[in-house]
Amino acid sequence: MPAEAASPLAETPYALRHAAVSTWLSAGVPPAQVAEWAGHSVAVLLRVYAKCVAGQEEEAKRRITEATRVDLRPVESEGGTAGGPDQPA
Repeated sequence: MPAEAASPLAETPYALRHAAVSTWLSAGVPPAQVAEWAGHSVAVLLRVYAKCVAGQEEEAKRRITEATRVDLRPVESEGGTAGGPDQPA
């Protein structure tokens, strides 16, 4: 019915869906996963919801730093460090 389609209640499912997708993106769920769940392509998702991924730059940098961090500590063998705990390696 045209009157029902024009009512504010008809917008509620879309508003709830929009809120869910926005929340997922803001929470850091990867856009490809959100797009799949929402039934969008990634291109459409990012065009419509680009503002939801804004402001996540610091978290993205932290993740990159963590993923590319070089750990300079010596690797321990299964029996412990070379030479034992009281002896030099």
